[in-house]
Amino acid sequence: MTRRDPPRDASRDLYRRPGQNRPARPPEAPTAPAGAVKEVTSLTNPVVKELRALHMKKERAESGLFLAEGLKLVTDALEEGWPIRTLVHASRVKSQPLVMKAVAAAKAAGALVLETSDEVLTKICRRDNPQMVVAAFVQKIGRLEDLAKPQGVLVALEGIKDPGNLGTIIRTVDSVGAKGVILLGDVTDPFALEAVRATMGSLFHVPLYAASLEEFAAWKRGVDIPTFGTHLEGAVDYRSVDWPETCVLMMGNEQSGLPSTHVAACDGIVKIPMAGRADSLNLAVATAVMLYEIRRARLVL
Repeated sequence: MTRRDPPRDASRDLYRRPGQNRPARPPEAPTAPAGAVKEVTSLTNPVVKELRALHMKKERAESGLFLAEGLKLVTDALEEGWPIRTLVHASRVKSQPLVMKAVAAAKAAGALVLETSDEVLTKICRRDNPQMVVAAFVQKIGRLEDLAKPQGVLVALEGIKDPGNLGTIIRTVDSVGAKGVILLGDVTDPFALEAVRATMGSLFHVPLYAASLEEFAAWKRGVDIPTFGTHLEGAVDYRSVDWPETCVLMMGNEQSGLPSTHVAACDGIVKIPMAGRADSLNLAVATAVMLYEIRRARLVL
């Protein structure tokens, strides 16, 4: 499976790993004709091998691709117009209307479509009882310079390490109508399979941006956007703040919270009160608590 350079998307087209300055190798085109459908039964098929390799961070970084498993995720990505390279589906579901629709959309986008057995899908997904539809898409991570006039709430995550937490936060950002996630420094891979699964499709609706702290600070000064962080040493109750419609919520990583260097980049520091014996919250839970408070006045049933 070779790949081609993806079409340029001016707002979210930086194919690189978060925290890296040089772009990853852009994807190239599949060797099969655009829109082709091919039946694959061999576990040693080179396309199967390359899809399976996308479980590895190094291969994702070098190829600029990632896997989405399941009809919902694949459909969400296709409806959002994410560049697709390969779609694989089980032969036994090829007549299902939603699968047929996804196949037609993938073919129209010039993707390679493979019809295969459950055994081959098990090989690709590296687990028993695999999803019946799997696809390889192009990664999209934007530059902060694309956000010259930010509107709404953005979440900046410092050094987040757990892909499940990251995926859950992306899903929460989507649920409250926030506008994107900024990944600061050395972070977990947002295109790791665990992270993609945890987003439940929100990955395809929420823009991601990658930056160093220095880049973030320079951007923040340039666009004049207020930034608030959470910290155990904070003296202000998060419920007492008159939250602006446009702002950045900065959250620290799972182990050590927000470091002093990042606290210095904030305009305000708040704290979530703790009434029981627990001394902290899970990062994804704390981010959800903060986001729903920030957006409370603007959320309606």
